[in-house]
Amino acid sequence: MNNRDKQVERKPLLGQILVEQGYILPEQLDLALKEQSVTNLRIGEILVKNGWVTERDLAEAISKQTKLPFVSLSMFRPMQEAIDTIPESMARRLEVVPLSIDENANKLTVAVSDPFNILALDEIRMITGMDLDLMIATLSDIKRAIETFYSIRSSIDEALVEVVEEERGEFDLSKTEEAVSIDDAPVVKLVNTILGQAVDNSASDVHVEPFETETRVRYRIDGVLFDMLTFPKHLHPPVSSRIKIMSGMDIAEKRHPQDGRILLRAAGRRIDIRVSSLPTIYGEKLVMRLLDQATAMVGLEKLGLDPGEKTLLDKIIAVPYGIILVTGPTGSGKSTTLYSILQTLNSYDVNITTVEDPVEYTITGVNQVQINEKAGLTFDSVLRSILRQDPDIILVGEMRDTETAQLAVRAALTGHLVLSTLHTNDAPSSIIRMIDMGIPPFLVSSSVVAVMAQRLVRKLCPRCKQPYELPLDVAESLGLDGFTTVYRPVGCEECRGTGYRGRTAIFEIMPMSEEIRRAVMTGATSDDLRAMAIDQGMRTLRTSGAVKVKAGITSADEVLSVTL
Repeated sequence: MNNRDKQVERKPLLGQILVEQGYILPEQLDLALKEQSVTNLRIGEILVKNGWVTERDLAEAISKQTKLPFVSLSMFRPMQEAIDTIPESMARRLEVVPLSIDENANKLTVAVSDPFNILALDEIRMITGMDLDLMIATLSDIKRAIETFYSIRSSIDEALVEVVEEERGEFDLSKTEEAVSIDDAPVVKLVNTILGQAVDNSASDVHVEPFETETRVRYRIDGVLFDMLTFPKHLHPPVSSRIKIMSGMDIAEKRHPQDGRILLRAAGRRIDIRVSSLPTIYGEKLVMRLLDQATAMVGLEKLGLDPGEKTLLDKIIAVPYGIILVTGPTGSGKSTTLYSILQTLNSYDVNITTVEDPVEYTITGVNQVQINEKAGLTFDSVLRSILRQDPDIILVGEMRDTETAQLAVRAALTGHLVLSTLHTNDAPSSIIRMIDMGIPPFLVSSSVVAVMAQRLVRKLCPRCKQPYELPLDVAESLGLDGFTTVYRPVGCEECRGTGYRGRTAIFEIMPMSEEIRRAVMTGATSDDLRAMAIDQGMRTLRTSGAVKVKAGITSADEVLSVTL
């Protein structure tokens, strides 16, 4: 049987499959058939319209009925040559997305929601001159993909070499296409499209990377980089210049790294974007970090703390003075944790001042200072001034050097609560790191209240995760002896085919007990401190992660990938 014969094969009937798979009841199918006889709508359209099945249920049932593969287009990147074969107007009218070309076989792979629309498929064959391989996708997924792929292609095609400069300020991505095309150069539309798609996909970072023949754009979503699009190398200079203009950088300076900031309005939200440029052998690489306060996971109840961890942290942050350290690698959520603590402590009767580089989120009622080293506004100089500002609580964005650490200790010993971060692998090693920075052990032991190490892990998609039996060796490595049934990622359109949606944190919280303080003063190693803390009930990062694996929140692979 050839592919075209498979496309028109209608047995077993779609409605029967939906009943057999438990998606609908026989009575619902009867009602839908009666409605079909009056409206002439397809049975699937009626079932979705009445809310009896979801689009995905329908697409999966059609896939089983036709034996054509189901595809999620959320994170699928089609071949540009395939997009070029079908005009955008035609793709919208016929509700198809071209995905790839096999030139040797003269075949075009397209995603459709209705493989029984023979007239539409014949029209595509006639326009392209190719045979078709079909894949099934939901209609909303197809419409979303058309909007994404063709808007990017249109922006690249229309992009010009010159850049239209505009006054720096807040940039609005919600302008209509007509307004953009009249007022702005095509390269501006391309940059707006890149940023708009990043916001729509909830990306945390955008990487614009020049190479020998093309420039690649990647989005980081839930901590993982996805390849989104490429455009010709000769468009990189105007694109990078446009981004540098928006962020207030010097477009003439291409030999040294620069930092900038863009205030963006997209989808009715204000997005703060931190931009970094780095000279490479093929041009300037640009990385943009998107900070969206509307969707920020700020708040102790949103961090992923279990009840025991939440109770312990509440007790720690209730102390009147001392240093609370949050530690972990870059991108592990330290700033979010610190802001969540500040939000909890923020009240009308306390004076809170922060010194940050950069200020990532603004909190009403908190005095936040942005570091500007060019102007002489450094961590240590600002911290000295803050101590004369009658503070109750001080946040130091990072203990970068000995002088900053010494000032933080001095503030803690004179009655202030100090929050700060360090880049260490676990909680006990932060104590040793402070000593290595030149802080005497007796000052470290008397000033530090607690250390909290953390990592981010991706959460399993609740729609598609599946239970499975964990291998015994993996269970033992997670400390889950005797418990082997957990969940693993599968992938669906809601999670972009990754099996994960969103992220949560795992924690290692080490309060400074009297025994640990004495050990620090007598020269204990980080291994000694770790063993002592575990004996006193400290839950390690891996143990914290194992609890979330057991609860079906994340997978074993995720926890093992970020813990030792």
